[in-house]
Amino acid sequence: MKKTAKRLGLAMLMLMIGLTGFAQVKSDYSKEADFSKIRTYSFAGWQKESGDVINEIDQKRIQNAIAAELEKRGLEYKEDNADAVVTLFAVVDTKTSRSSYTSFNGGYGYRGRWGWGAMPLTATTQYTEYDYRVGTLVIDMYDNGEKELIWQGVISSTVKENPKNREKRIQRRVAKLFKQIPIEVVK
Repeated sequence: MKKTAKRLGLAMLMLMIGLTGFAQVKSDYSKEADFSKIRTYSFAGWQKESGDVINEIDQKRIQNAIAAELEKRGLEYKEDNADAVVTLFAVVDTKTSRSSYTSFNGGYGYRGRWGWGAMPLTATTQYTEYDYRVGTLVIDMYDNGEKELIWQGVISSTVKENPKNREKRIQRRVAKLFKQIPIEVVK
């Protein structure tokens, strides 16, 4: 019975970990902004603290994914005097997942030579803690002429330590976020 409880507890933990593996994306934009006037963009860079939590390789992957999404929408990269300026910020937090499972034994049954009757009720609780990291990427787009924030996108996801397929995951998550920007894809 204890093996079953452990397996069930482990299965619940793996399900919980699996569910947190999906990226959550949110965005907001200024209703007064005229996105049709934006033809060019530039990167203003990463906030200082971002370099402490995300390496240069992943920073470039993220910038390349953002550039690809903006180019799909007809925007051209320009080093200086662009219509829009993009800034990036990343933070990684450690979270703890907790789960418990209680199994009950006992009830009515056959008790050897005493016959049928109540058996003592016992309970066993399995408690599990698991630490995982959640990364949050904030992408801000400013109108360079007005110096105002016109769009903000946020991606939150569980950080996977294995770099295998990381570039594809970054591209998929950035693409999912950019579906919410009020600039249509050029066909």
